[in-house]
Amino acid sequence: MPVRTSDSSASGRGRGVGLGLALVSAVAFGGSGVAAKPLIEAGLDPLHVVWLRVAGAALVMLPLAVRHRALLRRRPGLLAGFGLLAVAGVQACYFAALSRIPVGVALLIEYLAPALVLGWVRFVQRRPVTRAAAVGVVLAVGGLACVVEVWSGLGFDALGLLLALGAACCQVGYFVLSDQGSDAGDEAPDPLGVIAYGLLVGAAVLTVVARPWSMDWSVLTGTARMDGTPVAAVALLAWIVLVATVVAYVTGVLAVRRLSPQVAGVVACLEAVIATVLAWILLGEHLSAPQIAGGVIVLVGAFIAQSSTPAKGSEGPVASGGPERELSRGGTAA
Repeated sequence: MPVRTSDSSASGRGRGVGLGLALVSAVAFGGSGVAAKPLIEAGLDPLHVVWLRVAGAALVMLPLAVRHRALLRRRPGLLAGFGLLAVAGVQACYFAALSRIPVGVALLIEYLAPALVLGWVRFVQRRPVTRAAAVGVVLAVGGLACVVEVWSGLGFDALGLLLALGAACCQVGYFVLSDQGSDAGDEAPDPLGVIAYGLLVGAAVLTVVARPWSMDWSVLTGTARMDGTPVAAVALLAWIVLVATVVAYVTGVLAVRRLSPQVAGVVACLEAVIATVLAWILLGEHLSAPQIAGGVIVLVGAFIAQSSTPAKGSEGPVASGGPERELSRGGTAA
């Protein structure tokens, strides 16, 4: 009996640590747009900010890529797809979107991804989904209609909305690619290695697309304004690279090692809330009451969609965790 008590206490401590790591990851990811938008408004092109973020993080993660270099031979398709969609596609679309629409709105639309994954599961993979998951999709779409205020003729920039939706679609690709390694057992690719190579592939692709040699590097030596307050541009960049990318990914993966992907995915929903609150406080991006209510509905819909259990007798749906974390199922899924 004492052994069982000890095991229970250790398990409880492990879950507590996992929850703390998941919260740190949510805060880190949620602050990326708030730090990036002042740099964009200071004169940097959104694609250049994305390139700086991904290339800087890839450089930091390079030792992990060297350690897991066998992945280049074993899973080249997974690494390429992850780099193109989960890194380059998501970041480029999201950063381009937040240059045209509020940070909170861009992230809320991006969080339609768990609901979109259910569409992939149901209509492409032809696997059944639960009624609760379907309700989550309906709620998410309805909440989105409130966020963009469809009754006023789309008050937000239409291109910005499309770019944010593009980020959500790229995250669908992330979920699908992540699910491919979830049943490989001991042969599953190490999640940290996949993240490291995904960043390297994303940096290479974005170098061609963003053409950083044409960037106005002088912006990084000056200051950017955060709701009128001057902040050193290099400090914002350091936050984006080290905290919003490296720390966010690493703590997210470690969190899922201690929690189930479902629990970590629920905590990941806080990213949208954190981003909206930070944008409200630091950037002065105020939302109307209907938009706030719509944002809550989007989060509730995403929560239901990604935490609902699969229908009896079916395999679990792909959307069982947050977009930055589901990859860890390819490692030691808890």
